[in-house]
Amino acid sequence: MNNRILKISLTAALAGFLFGFDTVVISGANLPIKELWNTSPWFHGTFIMSMALWGTVLGSLFGGIPCDRLGRKKTLFWIGVLYSISAIGSAIAADPYIFSLFRFIGGLGVGASSVAVPIYISEISTPQNRGKLGALYQFNIVFGIFIAFISNYLLKGFDGANDWRWMLGVEAIPAMIYSVMVLQVPNSPRWLVLNKKDDAGALKMLTYISDRAQALVKLEEIKNSVGVKISKAGLFEGRYKKPLMLAFLIAFFNQLSGINFVLYYAPEILERAGLGGKESLFNSISIGIINLIFTLIGIQLIDRLGRKQLMKIGSLGYIASLSMVGWCFYTGASSTLLLIFICAFIASHAIGQGAVIWVFISEIFPNKVRAYGQSWGTGVHWVFAAVITLITPIFLDSTDGVFKDNPWPIFIFFAFMMVLQLFFVIFMMPETKGISLEDLEKQFTKDQSA
Repeated sequence: MNNRILKISLTAALAGFLFGFDTVVISGANLPIKELWNTSPWFHGTFIMSMALWGTVLGSLFGGIPCDRLGRKKTLFWIGVLYSISAIGSAIAADPYIFSLFRFIGGLGVGASSVAVPIYISEISTPQNRGKLGALYQFNIVFGIFIAFISNYLLKGFDGANDWRWMLGVEAIPAMIYSVMVLQVPNSPRWLVLNKKDDAGALKMLTYISDRAQALVKLEEIKNSVGVKISKAGLFEGRYKKPLMLAFLIAFFNQLSGINFVLYYAPEILERAGLGGKESLFNSISIGIINLIFTLIGIQLIDRLGRKQLMKIGSLGYIASLSMVGWCFYTGASSTLLLIFICAFIASHAIGQGAVIWVFISEIFPNKVRAYGQSWGTGVHWVFAAVITLITPIFLDSTDGVFKDNPWPIFIFFAFMMVLQLFFVIFMMPETKGISLEDLEKQFTKDQSA
């Protein structure tokens, strides 16, 4: 693999570290904030736990605009700035409303990064390594999750009642470092052709990937595929029906697996199983370790087995592990056994949906609508993530929750949804490995003259 492209991709993908850290660090602040501000289940779900996700929805739905107008590179810089502001503001917030505002700002960064990073990496890589390089974003997400769990554990007891403030505020350090680092990466060649008509700049970037002769051929392919620039509304033309549907379904099923439910509420779920206090934070780290290991496995396999095969493996793992988690809660099985099956669930996600979703969505849309197509897919993902996170306290709250005595029906519901995902993968999901973005465009969209 080209070392220069690997370095550039890894730098851009570090936004995923901030994404993972930001979205999961709240798990350590969840219960302390509930006690501090005495929040009701509805208020807590809406303003404390899911507010960042509503920012993520907005950031993902509109993230295509700065990606096209400012460019992928400048968008990544401002994403780092948003994370920095959010971390500092959340840490010093004096009331739940100010806290929610700054969490919302961080969510804008998460949403925009889930649009900008996969697009950028897909556009600077080759068909042979696009999956592996694209999955670096997911690796950094789970690495950020892992570090967030460790950070929360280490900071528990650091400053008494203010522990949660340190948990949230420490993110500002890597966020500011990222903003500086991303200024060193070049612009996407496809963005340069489409938005700047800068063929020379695009050609220079393409020569990083291959020799000059191949770069010239690829430049012509890009110019031919771009044609006339299309407005955002053009995304919903009939010829883009297939990629729109595929992006919707993979994002929908990603969240109906219950992955954010488990990651956001891991300490609380483990406490319900008898692993309380700091012990629940420590056991959350095991979830992060499993997530990291199986994401690395997924990265190694995504360009070998392909996206579809990994999704099949993940779906089967989801069904088995979620069913067993539900069974553990229903029968009152040991907390150790429950933790094993939760870790199996995390492994199934990491090797399947986790490794595939961001790569797949960034591949299936044509050059001229890729930014807006990525916004569509990630927007769907985050809408469902926000809804699930918002309503979880209504079901999980130990005092007023619908399933306050035993949450087993929640996991059985997620297991059923993963049966539906398996059908989607088998009968509808195409394979995209080893195919150029321009050839995928021809495959997934109807001819303009049709």
